[in-house]
Amino acid sequence: MDRKIPDTLHVDAFQMRFADVAAVDLEQLHALSIAVGWPHRAEDWQYLRELGHGFVALDDIDRVMGSAMWFPHGEHFATLGMLITSPRLQTNGTAKWLMQRVLAECAGMSLRLNATRAARRLYRSLDFVAQRPVFQCQGMARKPAETEELQSGYEVRQLRASDLDAVIAFDGSGFAVSRPVHLTRLFESSLCYGLFRDEKLSAYSMSRAFGRGHVLGPVAALSVEEAIAVARPHVEAHAGHFLRVDTHFETGPFASFVQQCGLPIFDTVTTMTLGEGVDYGIAGEGRAVLFALASQSMG
Repeated sequence: MDRKIPDTLHVDAFQMRFADVAAVDLEQLHALSIAVGWPHRAEDWQYLRELGHGFVALDDIDRVMGSAMWFPHGEHFATLGMLITSPRLQTNGTAKWLMQRVLAECAGMSLRLNATRAARRLYRSLDFVAQRPVFQCQGMARKPAETEELQSGYEVRQLRASDLDAVIAFDGSGFAVSRPVHLTRLFESSLCYGLFRDEKLSAYSMSRAFGRGHVLGPVAALSVEEAIAVARPHVEAHAGHFLRVDTHFETGPFASFVQQCGLPIFDTVTTMTLGEGVDYGIAGEGRAVLFALASQSMG
């Protein structure tokens, strides 16, 4: 952005200033997300700080009153997330002030985010364009019903470190850009499965601890049947426990599988973009489809 963003903002009777999200106390960030009902644990905040960058708004006595982050995927693309403002500040321009600072840092990059209902108007005012809804499905997981065995030549197995390069290459068409740094970090902290046909990867899935339990995602596959095949072992592993899946699919076989496993739609956000060529990839022969997101912040 061409216009310089002011370093301070006067709100009611006090003044706020920017600080680096990495420099503030982790428990303050956790308290901020609790205040707005978000499920992030302190550990989840730390994970995001290790993967991305951001700013917080501090008041006169150094309380964290707001946050906004961005997560680069290469030099020309980033996802945005963790835009939170304290409930008392949600109508006085703090969120826009934070977003303008983030956009100034991301100048020249194409951007993607997932907007809550409350934030859509703000993002539209900053020229973001709505693309598609994301359905946040969650609940106490149930063991999925048995299905027909995979065709001959297919194998589902836990991924090994030697599979990471194949996962990164496979994921790029579904996510629309390559994200090796983030996938490597996710790989290290997740339980990962792959579906192979004659030793060639045709689907992968990851799950990790998050919020109230675990999150299943990302899940990418060449077909819905293959997506279900790699999602199944995660649901089986977490049967009887809290599990969350963020997906663009409201209907169809994958959505039905998720909901039959005890994970109904809990909330809906909207994927929005700024810049060209940053919506999710288009399915096609030999191209992966992203059936579940890693998170709403990272896509």
